[in-house]
Order: sequence, then C-alpha cells, then structure tokens
Amino acid sequence: MIVLFDTNVILDVLLNRAPHAQTAAELMALVERKRLSGILGATTITTIHYLAQKSVGSKAAARHIRKLLSIFEVAPVTWETLSDALSLNFPEFEDAVLHEAARQSGAGGVVTRDPKGFSKATLRVYSPSELLKIFEKQEIPGEASR
Repeated sequence: MIVLFDTNVILDVLLNRAPHAQTAAELMALVERKRLSGILGATTITTIHYLAQKSVGSKAAARHIRKLLSIFEVAPVTWETLSDALSLNFPEFEDAVLHEAARQSGAGGVVTRDPKGFSKATLRVYSPSELLKIFEKQEIPGEASR
C-alpha cells in the first residue's frame, strides 16, 4: 500500500509536536522498515526545508531533507498536477496539489491530521492514529509494494 504523508504529519515528528509526534514517528518507522510505502509531495520537501532552515539553520535543514529522502519516495508536482488540483475545488489549494500528486503517483491514500482539508478527496484519507491501528491489526499486507 502506498500512502502520501501530508506535510503536517512530517512536521509533527520533526518539531516533536505533542501529542501527535509519537504516532507520526511510528508511521515513519513503518516506512523506514519498508512495511509501508510512503511518499511525500515535492512541495512538502520544500516547505519542510524552508521551515527547518529558519529554525535550525541550513546545515541541519539539509540533514532533515536527506533523511526524509532516504526514507520516502517523492511525488512530483507537474503542470498536470497543478491543473488537476485546480479543478478539485478543495478548501485549500495546497491540499489539492498533494492529493493530485498522490493520485498521479499511484498512492491509495493520504495520511493527514487535517481530514477537512481533504473532504473532496477521491483517495482514502486516514488520520495517523487510524492508519497505525489498521496496520497494527494487519489489515494492510506486511510488505510494502512499489
């Protein structure tokens, strides 16, 4: 199963935002162990670098990005992605772009703490705790497929 991680889930881990960091970290660990295929939108990478650079400096920001790139695949954001996102009429364009990047990359779902932002999604939308519970119940095959 391929799941796109919304920017807020990654930031929960990187910024250690309680009470969300633990669940998000457990999901990232599943991706790192290749039990779940995780992807990030290209815009997530740039957003995280921008925020990390402001708070921890350029070198540490680059380390964070290298770590994410070693764990996750990246869903490109193309002209088609942006054009298709415009037609979705999501509450937030950023969420529409992530949805379309996920869909065009073959993801089956999105994990986010902002389900309202994905209310018009055609992909399955999971909360971090919901996805972790499903995975713990072994309803998702144990090995990720790409």
